[in-house]
Amino acid sequence: MSRGSGERIVMTHAFKSHFFHLIWSTKNRTKWIDNEIQSDLYPYMGGIVRNYNGSLIKIGGMPDHVHLLISMKNLDKYSYLIRDVKSQSTLWLRKKHIRVKDFEWQQGFASYALNYSLVDTVENYIKNQEKHHQNMTYEEEYLKFLDAQKIPYDKRFVFD
Repeated sequence: MSRGSGERIVMTHAFKSHFFHLIWSTKNRTKWIDNEIQSDLYPYMGGIVRNYNGSLIKIGGMPDHVHLLISMKNLDKYSYLIRDVKSQSTLWLRKKHIRVKDFEWQQGFASYALNYSLVDTVENYIKNQEKHHQNMTYEEEYLKFLDAQKIPYDKRFVFD
């Protein structure tokens, strides 16, 4: 099909795909997330992501922190998604498991945008958390990611 001079091409659809690796810990790195808590908490967090029309590709972590690999098409509510995953999962977990009635997430978080070509790599990284943490603490891991992303920080204020 040839286009004549002055004919405009109109794109009627927007095609978007955004991938993120999210990391945050429990307050003071308290080891709240045992296997029982994990088996309830992770699907609940995935439901919150779905409520924002996102997809939870992979979730995992250790008793003191969590990693989420998510995809989203619309970024308008991205910061609200993070806020709600943390706040709603806290409230829900305190009600569901009375033994963690004092559960809290750390105030901050890390968020890294990913190219699609890195999704499998990050998914495998999340899947192998126990292996990674045989040689590295959460704090070391967190700083490693900040450094890899060239994110400036003052170490005195990274962990709340």
